[in-house]
Amino acid sequence: MIAAALSRSRLVAYSVFSVPLAMAALPVYVHLPKLYAGELGMPLALIGGILLAARLLDALQDPLLGYLSDRCTRLPLGRGLPIVLGLPLLACGFVGLFHPPQANQLGLAIWLIVNLLIVYIGFSAASISYFAMGADLSDDYHERTRVTATRSAFGLLGVLFAAAAPGLLGSDEASGLALFSLLFVPTLIVAAFVTLRHTPRPVIMAVPSATLRTILLPLRDAKFRWLMGVFVLSGIAGAIPGTLILFFVDDIVQRSDLAGVFLALYFVFGALGMPIWIGASRRLGKRNAWISGMFLAVVAFVWAYFLRAGDVVPFAVVCALSGIAYGAELAIPPSMLADMVDAQAQRERQRPDGVYFGLWQMIEKFNLAAAAGIALPLLAWSGYEPGALQHHAGSLAAVYALLPCAVKLAAAALLWVAPLDHSVGIGRNLNKEAGA
Repeated sequence: MIAAALSRSRLVAYSVFSVPLAMAALPVYVHLPKLYAGELGMPLALIGGILLAARLLDALQDPLLGYLSDRCTRLPLGRGLPIVLGLPLLACGFVGLFHPPQANQLGLAIWLIVNLLIVYIGFSAASISYFAMGADLSDDYHERTRVTATRSAFGLLGVLFAAAAPGLLGSDEASGLALFSLLFVPTLIVAAFVTLRHTPRPVIMAVPSATLRTILLPLRDAKFRWLMGVFVLSGIAGAIPGTLILFFVDDIVQRSDLAGVFLALYFVFGALGMPIWIGASRRLGKRNAWISGMFLAVVAFVWAYFLRAGDVVPFAVVCALSGIAYGAELAIPPSMLADMVDAQAQRERQRPDGVYFGLWQMIEKFNLAAAAGIALPLLAWSGYEPGALQHHAGSLAAVYALLPCAVKLAAAALLWVAPLDHSVGIGRNLNKEAGA
């Protein structure tokens, strides 16, 4: 029997929790380097090193957390248990990050490291179980894309709020982020309650292995290794501009007052473009739709290299078009991953959704860590300092715009040759249709 489509209300109930997860991710990813470098005076290279080390340490725990999420499916709360346990850690660490003490460079570095690790543990425990929960909601090839796209659209709402709220809440960036972090806590609690209370029961249940060897199971899947390689390249390409956008807006476009507007444009058009990629994945297949999104990202974003002071409208166009392309990155790869989990369940008598999504989140964190670890030291070595551009506009523009485009093209080329087409790992429903 082919599973019925999820009702809109149930799909919304599941997707609500992605709002606070996105609200937490954007400030840590975008605002944190600018806050600690610009407001608190920490060296860019030191911040980049801390972010790289903390994210790599955090990433190592994700496969284990995915394994534990699968084990929790046998308990009364199921995958909701890691979410409940992760909430206080995420809330406390997030508030701590944006309420730094008055301290010397060593004290600030220790504060940043400790609170980053607390945030990452809580975020990982909650988000891995949450994403695996989404994979359990349907065994239909196209319905999975609907689930991931709707979840991503709600996540973009959280990102929009996170982009706009700090500027509205405070007189400066530091005070706005401090107030935003306090507002984040009740939002997190309410959203978690709605999702855990009203998400429908899973259509398919994880069947975890009795041993920890399951953690390595995805790496034995050749198609997962291909998908992982593509996602690493594409993810790094997308993460570099996110790490540097506030520096670019301040020192190249020279309109720091419009930073929130540019971020909002990017994410609004990402949400508006989501139906495009759902339709494209149905018509072209998921792989070809993702490649199309990559090429759109390059064509739209390469023009940022040529922008100069006052180019507000051209940069707004760049943000809007690259935002549409970003929708493909949000909707399609997690859907392809869910297909692979289903194919794995057909080959072996176990279904370790959490392990797959734990390893996937580890890869996402590696992408963010690599972006910070590459981009910030490159700028520091080029002589760039925030607010003192001098003769280093070319290096900032090149790292911000040209480097991501080159990496994105490499990702598209790898995906083009990868054996990840419409006929591979597509779930039980299409297999039944093929045999009919």
